[in-house]
Amino acid sequence: MSPETMSSVRRSDGSSEHDSLEFSAWEKVFSLARKEVDDRLALQRELHRWGQHNGADAALYTEVEGAFEQLSSTGKTPFPLRISTSDELEEDWARLELPQTLLLYTADLDGPQSATARMLLAAGARISSLKRQIQEQRFQAKFRGVELQALYDVGLAIASTLDLEELCEEALLRAVSLLDARRGALYLLEPGGYRLTSRFGGEALEHFEADEKHIASLLADEASGASEWIPGATHLLAVPVEVESNARGMLVVADKENRRGVGPFPATDRRTLLLFANQAAIAIENAKLHKLALEKERLEREMELAAEIQQQLLPKIMPIIPGYEVIGWNRPARQAGGDYFDFQNLENGDWELVVGDVVGKGVPAAILVSTLHSSLRVLLDQMAVGPELIERLNRHIFESSSANKFITMLLATLDINKHHLAYINAGHNPGLLIKQDGEVTLMNSSGLPLGLMPQGHFESATLELGQGDLVCIYSDGITECEAPDEEEFGLERLTSLLADHRRQPLSEVLHLIDQAVTDFAQGLPQGDDQTVILLRRQ
Repeated sequence: MSPETMSSVRRSDGSSEHDSLEFSAWEKVFSLARKEVDDRLALQRELHRWGQHNGADAALYTEVEGAFEQLSSTGKTPFPLRISTSDELEEDWARLELPQTLLLYTADLDGPQSATARMLLAAGARISSLKRQIQEQRFQAKFRGVELQALYDVGLAIASTLDLEELCEEALLRAVSLLDARRGALYLLEPGGYRLTSRFGGEALEHFEADEKHIASLLADEASGASEWIPGATHLLAVPVEVESNARGMLVVADKENRRGVGPFPATDRRTLLLFANQAAIAIENAKLHKLALEKERLEREMELAAEIQQQLLPKIMPIIPGYEVIGWNRPARQAGGDYFDFQNLENGDWELVVGDVVGKGVPAAILVSTLHSSLRVLLDQMAVGPELIERLNRHIFESSSANKFITMLLATLDINKHHLAYINAGHNPGLLIKQDGEVTLMNSSGLPLGLMPQGHFESATLELGQGDLVCIYSDGITECEAPDEEEFGLERLTSLLADHRRQPLSEVLHLIDQAVTDFAQGLPQGDDQTVILLRRQ
């Protein structure tokens, strides 16, 4: 039976007025559950009716965030609008407390009917409070859905570009728009700290260190520190931009717009900005990886081009020198290296042999190798081999290279008729002459490396080659090859190997050198370019 039917039956049976009030109260309590009923107005009417019947002033409260807030009151008694749950009321008011509901009243009402009515009022307040909570939860659920859809749309928008600069600007603009902020800044973490990448609405701090205390102050959302990060701002909200809990940057917004101007950001905005920052972090990481991939691809293309140029400079076949065996070999540490060797038959019938070593590796070294090759070829066509030629070559290298670049070089000229080997060593490793009987002569340096100083002094020396004598010109990649314990292969090992195998075919000797340094390194990556020229009189 419905409350309305129960009420009408009792009244037709001649029920008392108190019974009518009680059943009327039941009707009101049940009616609060209906969606179309104005809760506050219904409670106000019922509370006023109850107060008039009992000659009492009363106030009805519901608990909100740790305190009781007034829903309705009757009479002239100044009941407080808000009561802390820990407050002790000074006035001599009676109170009835139920879970999350409070009823204050002025009269001493102890009758059972009055008690029932009071309980019903408190229950009605509780129903009203629960109804509002449900409505709020429904609103939050709908808002959350709208928020997630907005975040999804924003995520698609910022992920549509792989240009890092454009992405950062778009991400910051979306964040500011999403939270109705007037100002904003986006920082990316780089070696040395956080660097300002994009800003909106005015100036922002350009750089700050990755100091935990400093960042904790920023993330605390304290208005007192807002002006430090966003000059002129009064309210700040900042969240980290992270990928798998690893910092990538910082997203900052300031001064949320409202009808009265600007104000602080509510707690829900922090959650929204964190969700957005997670999406932005993934997009930024992808853009960075794309940028690195493009840079790597560019460097690989440059290396391929440099390697191709270098291979074109090195001899493709070994020359045939009457009365002599000769062989050359080069292995760069990278795709393109800084070592160089060459043979050239001069107009007077002599042969020029050269080994050069440019400081450094990679593309810059390969470019300087090309400069050395072309310059030396031009000078050999214009003048005789000697100190003056090397001095001119030195000036040209000095003028055409950067301050930190220079070349060590050993240039030798073979007179096949007199069997003389004249050489100039410009800061290079000493060449080796292994006589047929095993005696060793060093072809030591007589000047500074090329390109180190604008003026240089170089001296020439001459060796006489007998039958079976072996000459070795090499780069420091051979003698400075390191073992795992950092010991170097050294000149002594190379000299001993050459002396022991001086009568074997040059191709076998070259193979033994290659095998010896490879075994010595024990699998370590090659640290420097390796070059060898072997010359033996038949």
